[in-house]
Amino acid sequence: MEWLALDIGGANLKLADGLGHAESFPFELWREPNHLTQELRTLIAQAPRCDHLAVTMTGELADCFDSKAAGVAFILDALEQAADGRHTRVYLNDGSLVTLQVAKSRPAFVAAANWHALARFAGRFTIGQPSLLIDVGSTTCDVIPMINGEPITTNRSDTSRLLRGELIYAGVERTPVCALVSELPYREQRCPIARELFATTRDVYTLLDRLSEQPMNHSTADGRATTKAAARARLARMICADSDDFNHRDAILAAEAVADAFMLTILNSIQQVTSAYSFEPTQVILSGHGAFATKTALERTDVPWQQLSLASEIGPVASRCAPAHALAVLAREAAGI
Repeated sequence: MEWLALDIGGANLKLADGLGHAESFPFELWREPNHLTQELRTLIAQAPRCDHLAVTMTGELADCFDSKAAGVAFILDALEQAADGRHTRVYLNDGSLVTLQVAKSRPAFVAAANWHALARFAGRFTIGQPSLLIDVGSTTCDVIPMINGEPITTNRSDTSRLLRGELIYAGVERTPVCALVSELPYREQRCPIARELFATTRDVYTLLDRLSEQPMNHSTADGRATTKAAARARLARMICADSDDFNHRDAILAAEAVADAFMLTILNSIQQVTSAYSFEPTQVILSGHGAFATKTALERTDVPWQQLSLASEIGPVASRCAPAHALAVLAREAAGI
């Protein structure tokens, strides 16, 4: 019995077997929903051999769907075709693994349940201590309070989690710069920005050497390469400038301002969550390929919380695909493997 878990998002497809194999693939679901079945079938075929699938998702929020329920149904139908007869289970936000048929009848429990799978898996690293799990990805950030190894939040929907600070709809790659700041430093002045999708946080963290250059990656605001030079040009447009008027120092100062704004967003959510639950963690578990942003945020405070990097426990690639890895492990354990 070999399990493969899939985390189907709106911009990325992630898979893991819970045994060390994990991969993340860009896929813009909102642009090409009708290609999802073939994309999933290809990824399953290229992964280590499996006869059991487990799935969680966030892609139901993509605006190609009329509603989240419609998105859940579409994704489950695509998965059922791509599974090619494999035994398949869907993770619900109450912690259960159910058949496709049951999942289709409970879309509210299927939608955006990946954070819950990650929290249940990460609980084994809390050693019974009150903890915060902070998972920072390309698009979103989860701030999850945990006691006795279990998430204590009663919030399940994205909206309720946004209201409580447990979900931040911002991340280290896809978030528009104009969503985080309204002005940028520019040569001893503060310049109002263009409220346009000219640059994203991927540009910011590429310039700051927190994410590597990827010359072949053109998933950027202008469709050009993910390089420092192109990132500087994109960031220049945020103040309606050209590269000639926006040098490397200008770009670094602007990038640092955006990174600081994201850091404050994380800190504000941490404060909101700990206050809401009258909760004082002794440990923070850092997860996701944007874990560096959480680490930087915590370094700006004087909290005595211990830090545990999930990447150090399961490896950096698995940490980037943490919900998929978590789900694979949970599915294997549920099957008694």
